[in-house]
Amino acid sequence: MADPMRIRAQAQEGNALVRVLMSHEMETGQRRDASGKVIPAWHIIEVSVAHNGKNVMTAEWGPAVAKNPFLQFTVKNAKAGDKIAVSWKDNKGDSRTDEATVS
Repeated sequence: MADPMRIRAQAQEGNALVRVLMSHEMETGQRRDASGKVIPAWHIIEVSVAHNGKNVMTAEWGPAVAKNPFLQFTVKNAKAGDKIAVSWKDNKGDSRTDEATVS
C-alpha cells in the first residue's frame, strides 16, 4: 500500500482550505527503463473528497499528472473540527483513503 497522504485543512472565513500531498509514482506508460523496456502505466485515475462523510468533489485524472501530486482546494461551509477524507484509486486497482480534521 502507498504511503499516507499529507493532508492539511485550515478553517478560513466559513470555508476550509485543504492541501493534499499524495505519494504515488504516476508512471505514464511511455518511459523506458535502462534496458529499453517500457515502464508500464501506473497512475491515479480518480480522486474523491468527503466532508463529514458527504462527497463534495470527484476528479478524474490521467497519466499527465506529476509524480507525488499536490492538490489544493476549498471546501465550502467547513468549520474547525469537521472531517475531510481524501481517497484515490489507480489504474492497477490500488486505493488509499486518509482523513484530516479541520483546524
